[in-house]
This record gives sequence, C-alpha cells and structure tokens, in this order.
Amino acid sequence: MTRLGESVARATTLLSADLSTDATVQELLRETGARRYLDLTDLPPKEQAALIAGRAVEVLPGVEKLAERIEERRAAGRGLHIKLGIDPTATDVHLGHAVPLIVLSRFQRLGHSVTLIIGDFTAKIGDPSGRTAERPPLTDEDIAANLATYREQVRPFFDFEHVSFRQNSEWLAPYTFPELLALLSQVPASQLLQREDFRNRLAAGSGLTMTELLYPIAQGLDSVALECDVELGGSDQLLNLQMGRKLMELRGQQPQLVVTMPLIEGTDGTGAKMSKSKGNYVGLSSPADDVFGKIMSVPDRLMEPYLKAWTEWTDDEITLALKRVEERSLHPMDLKKILAGEVVTALYGLEAAMAARAGFTAQFSKKSFTDVGSLPSVDLAAHGAETVAAVLTKVLEFTPSASAARRLAKQNALKLVVEGADGQQTVVIAEADAVRPLAEVVAEAPAGAGVYLKAGRKLAKVDGV
Repeated sequence: MTRLGESVARATTLLSADLSTDATVQELLRETGARRYLDLTDLPPKEQAALIAGRAVEVLPGVEKLAERIEERRAAGRGLHIKLGIDPTATDVHLGHAVPLIVLSRFQRLGHSVTLIIGDFTAKIGDPSGRTAERPPLTDEDIAANLATYREQVRPFFDFEHVSFRQNSEWLAPYTFPELLALLSQVPASQLLQREDFRNRLAAGSGLTMTELLYPIAQGLDSVALECDVELGGSDQLLNLQMGRKLMELRGQQPQLVVTMPLIEGTDGTGAKMSKSKGNYVGLSSPADDVFGKIMSVPDRLMEPYLKAWTEWTDDEITLALKRVEERSLHPMDLKKILAGEVVTALYGLEAAMAARAGFTAQFSKKSFTDVGSLPSVDLAAHGAETVAAVLTKVLEFTPSASAARRLAKQNALKLVVEGADGQQTVVIAEADAVRPLAEVVAEAPAGAGVYLKAGRKLAKVDGV
C-alpha cells in the first residue's frame, strides 16, 4: 500500500466515526493536514494523473495523455516540468488564489519540478481574461510590492523553497518586431478574437487594444521559452493556455498539456466568483477566528467544491462525508466545521484550528443572541426607511448587492429573529419583503425584547425597536 493509501485508510475510519466530537475531529485534521507534506512519489503514473485530474476542470488533451507524459519523463529519469504564470496585480490574496498553488504543491510532492513565471512583462499589459474593460497596466514598483505580499500570504499552501522563479521579461523584452511579425503571420486573427469576453466587449462598443489581443501570444511564448510539459491556469485562461500549445508546435516542440483550475465561488452563495470587490472572499491574512467564521457562513452546497479546492481529501473521502450528510448520520454543520478547521490548520496550525472551533461553538451554541458578544447593528431610527436589501448591502455590508440580498430571501435564508420571554421566534423574510422598508418589516414581526436580522449565517442586531 502506498503512503497515501495508508493515510486514506486511517482517515476513512475517522470519517465513519462521530464527527461532532472534538477528539475525533482533531485526529482527522492531524491526519489529513499531514498530507500537505506527504511524499507521493510512490504513486504510479495513472494514479498521479487521476490525483491531479480530480481537482481540475479540464486536462487537455486528456488524463490518459498526462499519465503517458509522466511515464515518459519517468523513463528518462526525471519528472514533468510544470509552469504557472503569475501576474502580481494585487496585494490582497484570498483562498481563491490558493487553488492552483495547492495543485502545484501536489505536483511537487509527486516528484515533478515547478516553475513560477513572474509576469513582470505581461503585467504591464494586463491579462484581459474575464474583463469587461481594458485593464490598467502596472509599474515595476507595483509588481515588486504585490509579489512580495503574494508570496508571503500563499506560503502556507506551497513550498517556495523548491521552485524555480523566472521573469518573462527575460525572453519577451528582447523579442524583436520582425520576430513578432513572423510569428503573428502563423496565428489566425480569428483564433485571437474567438474569446467570448472580447466578442462581448466589441458588441457593446467597448474598447479593445492590440496589447490585449497580443496577451495570449506573450503568455504562449513563456511556454516556448521554458519547453514546459504542463501549464496550469484558471478555467477562464483556457484560450491563453491553448495558445501555448500552438506556439510550441510551431517551434517544433512537444506541446504542453493544459490543466485548468475551477474559479471558486464566493462565500455569499450568489454564484459570483470569490473576489475582494464583491466582499465574498476569505483573506489568507485574516485572523484564524475570522477565517473559521466566514467558512461557517457559506451555503451547504459549497461544501463539496470547497473540500475539493482546499483540502487534501481524496474523492472517495469527500463522497463518504457527503453521503453521511445525505443520510443524516452527519450534520452539515459538523462537516462545515471540519472544512473550516482544514483551512485554519493549513494557515495557522492544528492548535489554532481547534481554538477557532471552540470559539465558534461557544458563540453560536448559546440559546439567546443577547449572550453573544459584539455583533454588528443597524439603527432603526436612522435606517428604517431603507429597504431590507439596501440595509444588508450598504449599511451592514452582508451582501455585495441588493439583488444578492433578494436571492438570499428567495432561498429562505433571510430572516428576522425575535427574542422574548418565551424564547426565539423566526420570521422568514420573503423576496417581496426584501425590497420593503426595514421598519415596516420589523413592525409586522412579533413583539420581543430583541430583534435580529439574519442573512445566511450573518447576524446583526436591530436597535431602536
């Protein structure tokens, strides 16, 4: 049995036990957390390829081709050469950014070499993927500052000591205009314009610069310069990654394989991608308690993609846990606590994860919200005339938009909780009521000593009732 197989056998036993107890959860987190450092070189090529494919959206031209390339390189006495390009465009890094690094870490532990391309040249162009307008370029100073912060925040998920760093200005800056023209003569313009985001922008009459059109060419030349075996990227990067295959073919090189990563949905459950601008993210530098609490606030349906994205669990282990939830032998809240514990363990260690778990349990297992410590609040006198959706969006910042607040209401996840002498009464706020003034909705609720507005798992006190 392989080392991973032994770990899975131990974890499967724990996953079948009582997962509401701290002792069992602590042992499970210790077992699965240790996998982030587990040597996986004893896995055969097919199992290696399956381990990567299980976390990918696509493997092109196929998982079997990945296994064949692993076998081919192993026969030559070396591992694959994996590439991930990074355009350091922001200083705030969240869990969504960690997804490809976690997969890269697996490649490292499988015995393959990794090169991180610091897009100091392409960052000055700006990757247009998923953009509705031209992206502003960055200065050298911006790039250096962002890179330093990025590396420090992602460090818990990735071993930067055993990786090669390259800057793509090394080969792109000396590229001459005649060389570029000769290359472009072999690339159909239709291939560059087939991107959906480009077509949408042109149809809307928005600007589209030549630098943006050339971005996939620049990224593809990175693969040519390094003669990569595999390139990772987000699923929105697929056309850029495929350009690398085409340019390698034009240069007579063996084309790289492409592994695309999922774009992680944000914590608010609206379907939007995790991002700082929408406020639906979990920052890698956030305190342990905040990380734990934010993950506990997500809809239950996100547990499967989050378990796949951020843990070292196998597909069979995830299936087992979700089956127990479906059969009601495991409460969704208990599984979500384990998921939150996995992330905090990766960022801050097992002791911090168990402390965050204890803190969350102490706060939210209380019978009365009046016993809970500091809560956000909304003053009815100041904001009662505003709609419930507006209060959630502009005052409490619980949702990124009024439409997101209405979607929560449609899912029966928007409520008023009234506390009185007889305990709590919950009033579900209908979608139509989400666009009514908060004061009117509160006035129609039962009378009580305390009134709380609940959006998903986020809670705020309504003052001035």
